[in-house]
Amino acid sequence: MSRPARLLTALLAFALSPAIAAPAAHYSEREDVRQFIGEMADKHGFSRKELRTLFSKARFQPAIIKAITPPVEPRARSWQAYRAQFLTLQRIEAGVEFRERHREALARATELYGVPEEIIIAIIGVETVYGRNTGSYRVIDALATLAFDYPPRAEYFRGELEHYLLYARGAGIDTLELKGSYAGAIGIPQFMPGSYRRYAVDMDGDGRQDLSGSFADAIGSVANFLKAHGWEPGEPVAFAAKVEGENYRKLVDAGIKPTYRYGDLAQFGVSASGEARADAPCALIELETPGEASEYRVALTNFYVLTRYNRSSMYASAVLDLAQAVKSAYQTK
Repeated sequence: MSRPARLLTALLAFALSPAIAAPAAHYSEREDVRQFIGEMADKHGFSRKELRTLFSKARFQPAIIKAITPPVEPRARSWQAYRAQFLTLQRIEAGVEFRERHREALARATELYGVPEEIIIAIIGVETVYGRNTGSYRVIDALATLAFDYPPRAEYFRGELEHYLLYARGAGIDTLELKGSYAGAIGIPQFMPGSYRRYAVDMDGDGRQDLSGSFADAIGSVANFLKAHGWEPGEPVAFAAKVEGENYRKLVDAGIKPTYRYGDLAQFGVSASGEARADAPCALIELETPGEASEYRVALTNFYVLTRYNRSSMYASAVLDLAQAVKSAYQTK
Protein backbone atom coordinates (compact mmCIF):
# COMPACT_ATOMS: atom_id res chain seq x y z
CA MET A 1 0.00 0.00 0.00
CA SER A 2 1.37 3.43 -0.96
CA ARG A 3 2.02 6.11 1.62
CA PRO A 4 -0.95 8.28 0.47
CA ALA A 5 -3.20 5.22 0.67
CA ARG A 6 -1.96 4.36 4.16
CA LEU A 7 -2.56 7.94 5.24
CA LEU A 8 -6.09 7.88 3.84
CA THR A 9 -6.80 4.58 5.60
CA ALA A 10 -5.55 5.97 8.91
CA LEU A 11 -7.65 9.12 8.56
CA LEU A 12 -10.74 7.08 7.77
CA ALA A 13 -10.13 4.82 10.76
CA PHE A 14 -9.80 7.87 13.01
CA ALA A 15 -12.97 9.45 11.64
CA LEU A 16 -14.97 6.23 12.00
CA SER A 17 -13.70 5.30 15.45
CA PRO A 18 -16.76 4.62 17.67
CA ALA A 19 -15.08 6.37 20.59
CA ILE A 20 -14.88 9.74 18.91
CA ALA A 21 -17.06 9.64 15.81
CA ALA A 22 -19.57 12.49 15.63
CA PRO A 23 -23.27 11.60 15.88
CA ALA A 24 -25.14 11.14 12.63
CA ALA A 25 -27.69 13.83 13.52
CA HIS A 26 -28.25 16.73 15.87
CA TYR A 27 -29.33 15.52 19.29
CA SER A 28 -32.88 16.80 18.85
CA GLU A 29 -33.27 14.61 15.76
CA ARG A 30 -32.12 11.37 17.36
CA GLU A 31 -34.60 8.75 18.49
CA ASP A 32 -32.80 8.03 21.79
CA VAL A 33 -32.84 11.72 22.67
CA ARG A 34 -36.51 12.04 21.74
CA GLN A 35 -37.24 9.11 24.00
CA PHE A 36 -35.37 10.87 26.83
CA ILE A 37 -37.33 14.07 26.13
CA GLY A 38 -40.56 12.11 26.36
CA GLU A 39 -39.50 10.63 29.69
CA MET A 40 -38.66 14.08 31.07
CA ALA A 41 -42.01 15.42 29.91
CA ASP A 42 -43.99 12.52 31.38
CA LYS A 43 -42.02 12.25 34.61
CA HIS A 44 -41.30 15.90 35.40
CA GLY A 45 -43.70 17.97 33.27
CA PHE A 46 -41.09 19.47 30.94
CA SER A 47 -42.25 20.92 27.64
CA ARG A 48 -41.30 18.59 24.79
CA LYS A 49 -40.96 21.57 22.45
CA GLU A 50 -38.62 23.43 24.80
CA LEU A 51 -36.45 20.36 25.31
CA ARG A 52 -36.27 19.71 21.57
CA THR A 53 -35.09 23.31 21.15
CA LEU A 54 -32.55 22.85 23.92
CA PHE A 55 -31.11 19.65 22.45
CA SER A 56 -30.97 21.20 18.99
CA LYS A 57 -28.41 23.58 20.50
CA ALA A 58 -26.45 20.96 22.43
CA ARG A 59 -23.23 19.89 20.73
CA PHE A 60 -21.36 16.61 20.69
CA GLN A 61 -17.81 17.08 22.02
CA PRO A 62 -15.34 14.44 20.79
CA ALA A 63 -12.68 15.79 23.18
CA ILE A 64 -14.88 14.72 26.08
CA ILE A 65 -15.09 11.15 24.82
CA LYS A 66 -11.34 11.11 24.35
CA ALA A 67 -10.76 12.47 27.86
CA ILE A 68 -13.03 9.99 29.61
CA THR A 69 -12.11 6.85 27.65
CA PRO A 70 -9.51 4.72 29.48
CA PRO A 71 -6.33 4.05 27.48
CA VAL A 72 -6.07 0.70 25.72
CA GLU A 73 -2.88 -0.03 27.64
CA PRO A 74 -3.19 1.75 30.98
CA ARG A 75 0.02 2.97 32.56
CA ALA A 76 0.98 1.95 36.06
CA ARG A 77 -0.23 4.66 38.41
CA SER A 78 2.35 6.49 40.48
CA TRP A 79 1.40 7.81 43.91
CA GLN A 80 4.39 10.13 44.07
CA ALA A 81 3.62 11.62 40.65
CA TYR A 82 -0.06 12.00 41.53
CA ARG A 83 0.74 13.61 44.90
CA ALA A 84 3.22 16.01 43.32
CA GLN A 85 0.43 17.54 41.20
CA PHE A 86 -1.29 18.87 44.33
CA LEU A 87 1.39 19.26 46.98
CA THR A 88 3.07 22.24 45.40
CA LEU A 89 4.26 25.32 47.26
CA GLN A 90 1.94 27.47 45.16
CA ARG A 91 -1.13 25.41 46.00
CA ILE A 92 -0.27 25.31 49.69
CA GLU A 93 0.26 29.09 49.81
CA ALA A 94 -2.96 29.62 47.87
CA GLY A 95 -4.71 27.45 50.46
CA VAL A 96 -3.48 29.71 53.24
CA GLU A 97 -4.72 32.75 51.31
CA PHE A 98 -8.07 31.03 50.73
CA ARG A 99 -8.43 30.49 54.46
CA GLU A 100 -7.69 34.14 55.16
CA ARG A 101 -10.31 35.31 52.66
CA HIS A 102 -13.01 32.89 53.76
CA ARG A 103 -12.26 32.41 57.43
CA GLU A 104 -15.83 33.19 58.57
CA ALA A 105 -17.51 30.76 56.15
CA LEU A 106 -15.01 28.05 56.99
CA ALA A 107 -15.58 28.50 60.73
CA ARG A 108 -19.35 28.32 60.27
CA ALA A 109 -19.13 25.21 58.11
CA THR A 110 -16.92 23.48 60.68
CA GLU A 111 -19.32 24.41 63.46
CA LEU A 112 -22.42 23.27 61.55
CA TYR A 113 -21.10 20.08 60.00
CA GLY A 114 -18.11 19.06 62.12
CA VAL A 115 -15.66 18.94 59.20
CA PRO A 116 -12.24 20.54 59.83
CA GLU A 117 -11.64 23.66 57.77
CA GLU A 118 -8.37 22.33 56.34
CA ILE A 119 -10.22 19.35 54.82
CA ILE A 120 -12.73 21.67 53.14
CA ILE A 121 -9.90 23.89 51.89
CA ALA A 122 -7.97 20.91 50.51
CA ILE A 123 -10.92 19.45 48.61
CA ILE A 124 -11.56 22.78 46.90
CA GLY A 125 -7.82 23.13 46.33
CA VAL A 126 -7.56 19.73 44.65
CA GLU A 127 -10.78 20.10 42.66
CA THR A 128 -10.41 23.58 41.18
CA VAL A 129 -7.30 25.25 42.68
CA TYR A 130 -9.62 27.20 45.00
CA GLY A 131 -12.14 28.08 42.34
CA ARG A 132 -9.71 29.10 39.59
CA ASN A 133 -10.29 26.15 37.24
CA THR A 134 -13.96 25.24 37.23
CA GLY A 135 -14.15 23.88 33.68
CA SER A 136 -14.69 25.24 30.18
CA TYR A 137 -17.28 22.90 28.68
CA ARG A 138 -20.95 23.77 28.58
CA VAL A 139 -22.56 21.38 31.04
CA ILE A 140 -25.34 20.54 28.58
CA ASP A 141 -22.75 19.54 25.95
CA ALA A 142 -20.76 17.42 28.39
CA LEU A 143 -23.77 15.56 29.75
CA ALA A 144 -25.44 15.08 26.35
CA THR A 145 -22.21 13.75 24.87
CA LEU A 146 -21.73 11.26 27.70
CA ALA A 147 -25.40 10.33 28.07
CA PHE A 148 -25.96 9.55 24.41
CA ASP A 149 -22.52 8.81 22.93
CA TYR A 150 -20.57 7.04 25.67
CA PRO A 151 -22.23 3.62 26.11
CA PRO A 152 -20.04 2.37 29.01
CA ARG A 153 -21.59 4.90 31.41
CA ALA A 154 -24.61 6.16 29.50
CA GLU A 155 -27.08 5.20 32.21
CA TYR A 156 -25.20 7.15 34.88
CA PHE A 157 -24.84 10.26 32.74
CA ARG A 158 -28.48 10.19 31.65
CA GLY A 159 -29.31 10.31 35.33
CA GLU A 160 -27.01 13.29 35.78
CA LEU A 161 -28.53 14.97 32.72
CA GLU A 162 -31.96 14.52 34.30
CA HIS A 163 -30.67 16.09 37.51
CA TYR A 164 -29.13 18.95 35.58
CA LEU A 165 -32.36 19.84 33.80
CA LEU A 166 -34.24 19.72 37.09
CA TYR A 167 -31.62 21.85 38.81
CA ALA A 168 -31.57 24.44 36.01
CA ARG A 169 -35.36 24.72 36.00
CA GLY A 170 -35.55 25.03 39.77
CA ALA A 171 -32.75 27.59 39.96
CA GLY A 172 -34.03 29.56 36.98
CA ILE A 173 -30.69 29.49 35.17
CA ASP A 174 -29.95 29.34 31.46
CA THR A 175 -29.32 25.66 30.76
CA LEU A 176 -27.06 26.53 27.83
CA GLU A 177 -24.80 28.94 29.69
CA LEU A 178 -23.46 27.06 32.72
CA LYS A 179 -19.96 25.63 32.25
CA GLY A 180 -18.16 22.84 34.03
CA SER A 181 -15.75 19.94 33.64
CA TYR A 182 -15.67 17.45 30.78
CA ALA A 183 -17.73 15.12 33.00
CA GLY A 184 -20.36 17.77 33.74
CA ALA A 185 -19.16 18.67 37.25
CA ILE A 186 -20.15 22.16 38.32
CA GLY A 187 -18.64 25.04 40.19
CA ILE A 188 -16.01 25.67 42.84
CA PRO A 189 -16.36 22.23 44.48
CA GLN A 190 -17.09 20.36 41.21
CA PHE A 191 -20.41 18.80 42.20
CA MET A 192 -22.16 16.58 39.71
CA PRO A 193 -25.76 17.74 39.19
CA GLY A 194 -27.14 14.97 41.41
CA SER A 195 -24.87 15.99 44.28
CA TYR A 196 -25.71 19.64 43.60
CA ARG A 197 -29.40 18.94 44.12
CA ARG A 198 -28.84 16.75 47.18
CA TYR A 199 -26.07 18.51 49.09
CA ALA A 200 -25.69 22.16 47.99
CA VAL A 201 -26.51 24.66 50.75
CA ASP A 202 -27.13 28.40 50.92
CA MET A 203 -24.35 29.38 53.30
CA ASP A 204 -24.31 33.09 52.42
CA GLY A 205 -28.05 33.49 53.01
CA ASP A 206 -28.96 35.07 49.67
CA GLY A 207 -31.71 32.54 48.98
CA ARG A 208 -29.74 30.61 46.34
CA GLN A 209 -27.42 27.63 46.33
CA ASP A 210 -24.75 28.99 44.02
CA LEU A 211 -21.69 26.79 43.73
CA SER A 212 -20.26 28.75 40.80
CA GLY A 213 -20.41 32.24 42.24
CA SER A 214 -20.48 31.90 46.04
CA PHE A 215 -17.44 30.64 47.91
CA ALA A 216 -19.49 30.50 51.12
CA ASP A 217 -22.04 28.21 49.47
CA ALA A 218 -19.25 26.03 48.06
CA ILE A 219 -17.56 25.74 51.46
CA GLY A 220 -20.78 24.83 53.23
CA SER A 221 -21.77 22.39 50.53
CA VAL A 222 -18.49 20.47 50.71
CA ALA A 223 -18.91 20.15 54.46
CA ASN A 224 -22.54 19.12 54.11
CA PHE A 225 -21.59 16.47 51.53
CA LEU A 226 -19.01 14.94 53.87
CA LYS A 227 -21.34 15.01 56.87
CA ALA A 228 -24.11 13.36 54.83
CA HIS A 229 -21.69 10.58 53.88
CA GLY A 230 -20.78 9.81 57.48
CA TRP A 231 -17.99 12.18 58.55
CA GLU A 232 -17.17 11.61 62.22
CA PRO A 233 -16.29 14.94 63.90
CA GLY A 234 -13.13 14.87 65.96
CA GLU A 235 -12.04 11.45 64.72
CA PRO A 236 -8.78 10.80 62.83
CA VAL A 237 -8.69 10.22 59.09
CA ALA A 238 -5.68 7.98 58.47
CA PHE A 239 -2.27 7.06 59.85
CA ALA A 240 1.00 6.15 58.19
CA ALA A 241 1.63 2.42 58.54
CA LYS A 242 4.41 -0.15 58.43
CA VAL A 243 3.89 -3.73 57.30
CA GLU A 244 5.70 -7.00 57.95
CA GLY A 245 5.33 -10.51 56.54
CA GLU A 246 2.60 -11.30 54.02
CA ASN A 247 -0.66 -11.32 56.02
CA TYR A 248 -1.13 -7.58 55.47
CA ARG A 249 -2.02 -8.39 51.84
CA LYS A 250 -5.42 -9.64 53.05
CA LEU A 251 -6.21 -6.13 54.25
CA VAL A 252 -4.96 -4.44 51.10
CA ASP A 253 -6.89 -6.83 48.89
CA ALA A 254 -10.10 -6.17 50.87
CA GLY A 255 -10.30 -2.65 49.40
CA ILE A 256 -10.88 0.81 50.82
CA LYS A 257 -14.06 0.17 52.78
CA PRO A 258 -13.20 -0.01 56.52
CA THR A 259 -14.16 -3.55 57.48
CA TYR A 260 -11.39 -4.55 59.91
CA ARG A 261 -10.88 -3.51 63.55
CA TYR A 262 -8.06 -1.16 64.41
CA GLY A 263 -7.17 -3.32 67.40
CA ASP A 264 -6.62 -6.35 65.16
CA LEU A 265 -4.02 -4.78 62.86
CA ALA A 266 -1.05 -6.34 64.66
CA GLN A 267 -2.37 -9.82 63.77
CA PHE A 268 -1.79 -8.91 60.13
CA GLY A 269 1.70 -7.51 60.64
CA VAL A 270 0.52 -3.89 60.48
CA SER A 271 1.55 -1.10 62.85
CA ALA A 272 0.11 2.42 62.62
CA SER A 273 1.66 5.73 63.63
CA GLY A 274 -1.39 6.98 65.55
CA GLU A 275 -3.96 5.93 68.12
CA ALA A 276 -7.60 5.01 67.57
CA ARG A 277 -10.27 3.00 69.36
CA ALA A 278 -9.64 -0.72 69.26
CA ASP A 279 -13.05 -1.25 67.67
CA ALA A 280 -12.64 1.55 65.11
CA PRO A 281 -13.32 0.23 61.57
CA CYS A 282 -10.32 0.55 59.28
CA ALA A 283 -8.74 -0.52 56.02
CA LEU A 284 -5.16 -0.75 54.79
CA ILE A 285 -4.31 1.37 51.77
CA GLU A 286 -1.31 0.71 49.54
CA LEU A 287 -0.05 3.70 47.58
CA GLU A 288 2.16 2.40 44.81
CA THR A 289 4.92 4.11 42.85
CA PRO A 290 6.66 2.12 40.08
CA GLY A 291 10.28 1.41 40.96
CA GLU A 292 9.87 2.49 44.59
CA ALA A 293 8.65 0.95 47.84
CA SER A 294 4.90 1.31 48.40
CA GLU A 295 3.54 3.64 51.04
CA TYR A 296 0.91 2.24 53.40
CA ARG A 297 -1.79 3.97 55.40
CA VAL A 298 -4.36 2.75 57.87
CA ALA A 299 -7.55 4.39 56.64
CA LEU A 300 -10.39 5.02 59.09
CA THR A 301 -14.03 5.93 58.50
CA ASN A 302 -13.29 9.57 57.65
CA PHE A 303 -10.86 8.48 54.95
CA TYR A 304 -13.58 6.36 53.40
CA VAL A 305 -15.88 9.39 53.51
CA LEU A 306 -13.32 11.34 51.46
CA THR A 307 -13.44 8.61 48.82
CA ARG A 308 -17.19 9.24 48.42
CA TYR A 309 -16.17 12.56 46.84
CA ASN A 310 -13.83 10.78 44.44
CA ARG A 311 -13.58 7.01 44.68
CA SER A 312 -9.82 6.81 44.75
CA SER A 313 -7.47 6.17 47.66
CA MET A 314 -4.89 8.37 45.91
CA TYR A 315 -7.40 11.22 45.76
CA ALA A 316 -8.28 10.93 49.44
CA SER A 317 -4.60 10.68 50.39
CA ALA A 318 -3.74 13.78 48.36
CA VAL A 319 -6.59 15.71 49.98
CA LEU A 320 -5.38 14.66 53.43
CA ASP A 321 -1.76 15.58 52.69
CA LEU A 322 -2.71 18.96 51.24
CA ALA A 323 -4.97 19.64 54.24
CA GLN A 324 -2.13 18.92 56.64
CA ALA A 325 0.32 21.02 54.64
CA VAL A 326 -2.04 24.01 54.48
CA LYS A 327 -2.85 23.75 58.20
CA SER A 328 0.83 23.57 59.08
CA ALA A 329 1.55 26.59 56.88
CA TYR A 330 -1.11 28.84 58.41
CA GLN A 331 -0.33 27.74 61.96
CA THR A 332 3.30 28.77 61.53
CA LYS A 333 2.59 31.92 59.54
